[in-house]
Amino acid sequence: MIKPILHRFLGILTAFALMFTLLITSVEAVCYWVPGYYQHEYTKYSVLDNLPSMTMDDLLIVTEEMMAYLRGNREDLHVKTVMGGEYREFFTEREIAHMEDVQGLFLAAVFLRRLCLVLIFFCIGTIYLTKGNLRLILPKMLFFGTLLFFGTAAVLGLIISTDFSKYFIVFHHIFFDNDLWILDPSVDMLINIVPEPFFMDTAFFILILYGFLTLLVLVISFALMRKNRLTMHKKD
Repeated sequence: MIKPILHRFLGILTAFALMFTLLITSVEAVCYWVPGYYQHEYTKYSVLDNLPSMTMDDLLIVTEEMMAYLRGNREDLHVKTVMGGEYREFFTEREIAHMEDVQGLFLAAVFLRRLCLVLIFFCIGTIYLTKGNLRLILPKMLFFGTLLFFGTAAVLGLIISTDFSKYFIVFHHIFFDNDLWILDPSVDMLINIVPEPFFMDTAFFILILYGFLTLLVLVISFALMRKNRLTMHKKD
């Protein structure tokens, strides 16, 4: 009696760990891997109009350095570029201090994904070692666990979509213990290159990618469940 309950629990835990892994990967994919994404957003919101005289190429180089910093591939965010006809620091000290906190979130997410992958292997290994039928248990638990997790995430997403600005502020209050994220567009460049609509677009694309990956997991797990049922019926 205990083993079936344990196996179901481990199966659901595997599904949740996989969902966290896919969510973090979706964020990383949109932020790091989509070719031309930042140039598209900068053009869409005419961000160069809000900056001292600067070329798109220079802005993209700054962006590349900023993303390298967030990934931990750059020691600091002291990036110099040509603005308003002079060679100067792009980010203010306040922005640099805020981005240290942002980098902490990005690196923590990567660490969480590694933990989730370890947890997935642990759960699968435990099911196997306790003589659970992985072929039967995993598809079913992945299907229902994924439905539960994605359903919760979808409800949360709908709530946030009703007032993005409100929940954008709530997010910052939850994850930051200072007011460094409150930037002045007349002084700080960061708020000009990534305005609120930029974050809305990014969240939308992350949701689309995450939804596609989740749907893929559901389809595969459902197909395996169906195959298992057909196999069992043939044996009967």
